[in-house]
Amino acid sequence: MIRSLRLVAISLAMTAAWPALAAPAQIGASLVASSRVAIAHTAGGEVQGFVRNGIQTFRGIPYAKAERFKAPEPFPAWQGVRPALSYGNICPQPVDPQLREPQTFISDTRFWPASEQCQNLNVWTPALDGKKRPVMVWLHGGGFFSGSSMELPIYDGTNLSRKGDVVVVSLNHRLNVLGFLDLSAYGEAYGASANVGMLDIVAALHWVHDNIDRFGGDPSNVTIFGQSGGGAKVATLLAVPAAKGLFQKAVIESGAPGSMPSPYADPKVAQKVAELTLKNAGLKPDQVDALARLPYDQLLAAANKALGDASAALGMPPGPLGFSMVNWSPVVDGRFLPETPFGKSAPSTSAGIPLLVGSTLFEFQNFPNPRLRGRETWGEAETLAYLRSTQGARADAVIAGYRKAYPRMPANQWPLIDTMFRSGVLRTAAMKAGQGDPVYTYLFAYRSPVLDYAWAAGHSSEIAFVFDNADLGMQSSGGGPQVEKLTDLVSQAWINFARTGNPNARGLPRWPLYARGAGATMVFDAQPEVRVDHDAALVQLLSQPPGGPRAP
Repeated sequence: MIRSLRLVAISLAMTAAWPALAAPAQIGASLVASSRVAIAHTAGGEVQGFVRNGIQTFRGIPYAKAERFKAPEPFPAWQGVRPALSYGNICPQPVDPQLREPQTFISDTRFWPASEQCQNLNVWTPALDGKKRPVMVWLHGGGFFSGSSMELPIYDGTNLSRKGDVVVVSLNHRLNVLGFLDLSAYGEAYGASANVGMLDIVAALHWVHDNIDRFGGDPSNVTIFGQSGGGAKVATLLAVPAAKGLFQKAVIESGAPGSMPSPYADPKVAQKVAELTLKNAGLKPDQVDALARLPYDQLLAAANKALGDASAALGMPPGPLGFSMVNWSPVVDGRFLPETPFGKSAPSTSAGIPLLVGSTLFEFQNFPNPRLRGRETWGEAETLAYLRSTQGARADAVIAGYRKAYPRMPANQWPLIDTMFRSGVLRTAAMKAGQGDPVYTYLFAYRSPVLDYAWAAGHSSEIAFVFDNADLGMQSSGGGPQVEKLTDLVSQAWINFARTGNPNARGLPRWPLYARGAGATMVFDAQPEVRVDHDAALVQLLSQPPGGPRAP
């Protein structure tokens, strides 16, 4: 106890002393950083970061505050200099005790203090000099139920900021039951509850618009990019009228709509989940206010059970890869989210926004599959026998499709090729190109040999390459000159897209725009190449079950 009090006293003393640590000179709305500290003036007050490898770094800046189930509000202004030296609280979320290991295969996983007051962001910038740099806002993965801005070290924006002379921003927001429980049927006070997780992100984009010039960024040149659930958040924002004008370009990595069971909830399903959450919590409809006071663990248990209960009550079958068809996601409520993003067409609010969209070659296909046991030793005969046993009458067409799409690939790797995520990419790209906007597609195909290709070209494999963090992702990529070269090319393509809307970069073959009938895809491998509609027929074929289209 004495030690804790002493640490608190030291912390308070340091906080009080921080304004005296540097004597920055005023330039416009910003403060010049000294070589030891970085101080910037935001609309809410001054924040103090630090300099790391020549990059001004700010962590845990609050961009909003919110009550449980309520829309975010502006964070109150503060006096003096607010420390921005440590990551802010992440959103509370379920964590499997078996996953509390120091590492995952992709990158070290970091756990951090959680709080429902999790609306904070991080900024990396080359200088606080008033220069108008492109801004890249990263949205983390984890679906709409887990993850954080600092969960993986490969999310660090230092190298990307320095290499591209860009400002990188990442953020935390509400997730799971805190971000997407639709209580709108229980009173106007909860009218926004179904989408407060996305409302947080919109609030963060407003903060970027109002403050990023103080960090050397250009508020009129903002690119949002995200992977997996983060990619789905990007797709959602393309359909949100309240986000219109807050970003000018978008990148969807392994999160294109149509890739998985719909990440967008029907209001009837969402309201069923809310009804069952109340029931599981032992509350009556007129006791909805008690949910706001329920301890998080109890709330989450009641709500997560409601997801399964709702799925059973509505007779919804399990989705692909075992994913539930009912999960936490934005709700198409007709107001904040008027339509399903890329349901039948590209959202009208996305018009005029260039798009970069892609996936990885194998995505989740490396998950253990009893039917593929021993695949590593199969020859072509064993592979063809497997395909004929699983693909029914269309087996010969599927085999021909694999031969055409991947003529140099050993046959025993064909069953690992993802077509579900790739289908979402091609579908989304076609819709967006139909608006007349620039669209570029990619396929990340680099097969890391680490652990006998255990997660080669799997889900999340491209993230370290995008962030120019090959060293932080070495346990997954294996490192070496080949990885360093590919990292340089991938990160530069993302930087160029953020700067101009065109990802073409020196060292890459010419990357054409995607167009119907001429679907150019940049295949990022040890030797990148552009292929045109190489897998379109195969993806179309495998997008349907072996027996043909399901009855409506």
